[in-house]
Amino acid sequence: MCRARCAIAAALTIVALAISGRVAAAPSKCTLVRIAEWPVRQGSSAPIVDGAINGQKVGVLLDTGSGTTLIVRSAATRLGLVSYDAQGHRMLGIGGETAVETVSVDELKIGDAVRRNWRMLVAGEQDFGDIAVILGDDFFRQVDIEFDLAHGAVRLFQANNCDGSALAYWASGDIGVVEIDAVSNAKPTIELEVAINRRPVRAQLDSGAFQSVLTKGEAAALGVTPETPGVVGVGCGKGLGEKPIEEWIGQFDSFGIGNEVIRNPRIHFADVWKYSTYADTGSRVPISTVRPQLLLGADFLRAHRVLVAHSQRKMYFTYAGGTVFPVGPARTCDDRPRPASDAKAPAPGGN
Repeated sequence: MCRARCAIAAALTIVALAISGRVAAAPSKCTLVRIAEWPVRQGSSAPIVDGAINGQKVGVLLDTGSGTTLIVRSAATRLGLVSYDAQGHRMLGIGGETAVETVSVDELKIGDAVRRNWRMLVAGEQDFGDIAVILGDDFFRQVDIEFDLAHGAVRLFQANNCDGSALAYWASGDIGVVEIDAVSNAKPTIELEVAINRRPVRAQLDSGAFQSVLTKGEAAALGVTPETPGVVGVGCGKGLGEKPIEEWIGQFDSFGIGNEVIRNPRIHFADVWKYSTYADTGSRVPISTVRPQLLLGADFLRAHRVLVAHSQRKMYFTYAGGTVFPVGPARTCDDRPRPASDAKAPAPGGN
């Protein structure tokens, strides 16, 4: 009875699940153990689940684009949490650098999982409503995670002896599979390769981004700029940082991932990493060269059923219906920001 609850509690304490030492095995010996299923809020544009901090109900954003788990600063203030300066730590998000603090949380609860007496990071210059916790990939990398947003659920699994097995248990036949990079403390997000206009593009699976967005530089390399006929501005996007970034929508010839090809998609693009530099010893060190060229967001997840199998370094997916890259309403820079964080693990005193 304790197995599922204990396993997910261990994951919340950022203790690795007991999946090390796997050996190749026949598919018949593969077991995919469900350790949690979290209902996703209906009508939300990104996967948000209900949680509680010290007994107070909060929203928890499941954000694979964030390298680290944190509490949003405005929420920490509303919850009456006392913040302390996290000396020597720095954090970047979309929109620039954000100050980092810490708070002591008596109890964080998500579903049946409870973590007590946790000193958590606090960051973010925007208010995301009742979203208080951004649950990042430092948590998700320890499990296999399924996004089944069409059925309002996110599920966590532990895979045992599954090296030679296909893990898309819900489907047979036409299943998409792509390799994902090894996730580590040095590179704490899920990256994979897609193709736009048949050109390889480095993508990051970012469940915290309401919409997928291509970098402005990569869009230009593909022949699409803000001045291209048919391109329209859609206002501003915001993340953890203070500064908004201007966005446009342009049409491309094709988007390909695994065995799926989408013709004539209209994809958002922006100067995503415009403010993502660290100021250090009088210089600014650009880090855009190590950034992904596409944030593959929750719009992709809403149109697919996806299993990120960290245990195999693969992502399985099937089409679930709907438009993969829908065109949303324009947002002014005064609109409430989307909680697209791309927060990185704090860098002690450097970049």
